[in-house]
Amino acid sequence: MNSITAINSVLNQPASPKVDNKDIKKKGDDNSFGKQINKMLGEVNDLQLNAGKVANQFAHGEIENIHEVMIAAEKASVSLELVLEVRNKLIEAYREMMRVQM
Repeated sequence: MNSITAINSVLNQPASPKVDNKDIKKKGDDNSFGKQINKMLGEVNDLQLNAGKVANQFAHGEIENIHEVMIAAEKASVSLELVLEVRNKLIEAYREMMRVQM
């Protein structure tokens, strides 16, 4: 769920046409867009690895509750779909910017 919160915080930031110098952040800022994306990808990767681990434990009989397996698999699936949609929106925005003539 943290990756969803991170994406929402990035996507819900207002886009203002006027930029103040005080609004520009340093490259090393922890809240930069790139770091947020990397953090989100890491969380999605962790969910994918956890889903595989839980499925493997279920296959070996270590976990008897199929609900745990299905919940872990769905969390991983939904988070991956979200990442793909964010990627698609970023690519679409990049292409739109490239079409703008100066």
